[in-house]
Amino acid sequence: MELSSAYSVVLSLVLITFFTCAWKLLCMFWLKPKKLERCLRRQGINGTTYRLSFQDLRDIMRMAKQAPSQPITPFSSDIVPHLFPSYHLFIKKYGKLCFTWFGPTPVLNIMDSDMFKEIYSRINEFEKPRPKAIRDLLISGLLNIEGEKWAKHRKIINPAFHYGKLKDVVTATCSSCEEMIRGWEKQRLAGEVDVWPHLQHLTGDVIYRAAFGGTYNKVKSIIHLQQEQIGLTHKILQIANILGWCLLPNKLRKRMKEIDHKVKGLLEEVVTKREKAIKEGGADYNDLLGLLLKSNMKEIQESGHQNGMSIEDVIQECKAFSFAGQETTAVLLTWTLILLSKYQNWQHRAREEILQVFGNNKPDFDGLSRLKIVSMILNEVLRLYPPGFMTMRTVHKTTKLGNIQVPPGVVLLVPMILIHHDLEIWGVSKATQNKLYFLPFGWGPRNCIGQNFSLVEAKVALTLTLQNFSMQLSPSYKHAPIPMLTIHPQYGVPLILTRIESSDRI
Repeated sequence: MELSSAYSVVLSLVLITFFTCAWKLLCMFWLKPKKLERCLRRQGINGTTYRLSFQDLRDIMRMAKQAPSQPITPFSSDIVPHLFPSYHLFIKKYGKLCFTWFGPTPVLNIMDSDMFKEIYSRINEFEKPRPKAIRDLLISGLLNIEGEKWAKHRKIINPAFHYGKLKDVVTATCSSCEEMIRGWEKQRLAGEVDVWPHLQHLTGDVIYRAAFGGTYNKVKSIIHLQQEQIGLTHKILQIANILGWCLLPNKLRKRMKEIDHKVKGLLEEVVTKREKAIKEGGADYNDLLGLLLKSNMKEIQESGHQNGMSIEDVIQECKAFSFAGQETTAVLLTWTLILLSKYQNWQHRAREEILQVFGNNKPDFDGLSRLKIVSMILNEVLRLYPPGFMTMRTVHKTTKLGNIQVPPGVVLLVPMILIHHDLEIWGVSKATQNKLYFLPFGWGPRNCIGQNFSLVEAKVALTLTLQNFSMQLSPSYKHAPIPMLTIHPQYGVPLILTRIESSDRI
């Protein structure tokens, strides 16, 4: 009798657990998605039909694999059909305000300036999603924290990125760029030079010189570690929506955690020693880390420890600006050199302006503001090849956006690259006057804190490059941009570099 009763209890528990799990799965993968779909369609929004087979996700992944197999020939900056063929087709079929499915999650495409003005302004209502697959392993700090913590960090970090502090960026970029140019001089004699890995190293070198100054040598190995993480993250995000993948042990996540541990260890040693030195009245550090720590100490003294940042917070912010500063400027410079190599007349005009402003001298901070043509070229590259090509937001409760209601569970997608390439906005006959349609660094309170840093670095690097070399695309160059976390050149950037002698300069 007792065994029979125990068996009945166990069986009941098993059945309760089974049906509870089955109900949760039914809600997650059918009832909730269909409810969200009905909500969107009732508001007149078109989109694909949700299917248990995850057809949209399968189509997105299939097209994403097929597109890079063929370079864009002839050369063209109409890259959206190559980079995002699925979204290109979805929008042509359903309109700019439409929805697709990423697994069981509806993704609502937003291309209306009034709508994404609200998204970027109401930062406490529209928050960034945090993919479970990577969490804080790569993206950290201001890039993904929210609410009061974000406001506190932004306030403390702002002084480090004040425009007046950017003169040190010029010095750091000149030092790093001169090393790169010496390397190019040796390699070009053997033929073409693939400038892509050199530019990745350059921008990593600059950010660590500017951020860590005297302790630069201790942390510069992070450059290569974070580059490896970018590749791993791309692979993870391609398979992260496979059911249960995030719960299983796997080599990709294991390696991501190993790199994250190494990066944090290197940064922790530098940060703690620097903080101790500042407290003891050591040297007056004016690099980014020094300015950040002094701003943090001042905030703690004035407002209490609870309003400051912990050592862990500082480390996460160092990870954030080292990753973002390295990656975004590298791709900006890369696509700039590609386009200038393709369009020789603009290369000549840029070099002519640079030589008129600086001659054969190193660029200086004050002179950079006089580079009007160079600034125009960089802005056009940022339009055509924006480093951050799309961003996403979520809501925690039903929220009004424009004339629609967005329920929780819907992801809002602002595809900057689609906006930047929209012929209705950027047609030759009517260049847009609405600044909200140009979003390479975001907009509103959460715009990129390192925007000025990146542009100063890019101008200095471009100045030194054009002072020393003329460039053209190698016959082996293949125009094949691919979406990683930013837009990378799939086959590298082989250029033919010709040295410009002093007598040939203006």
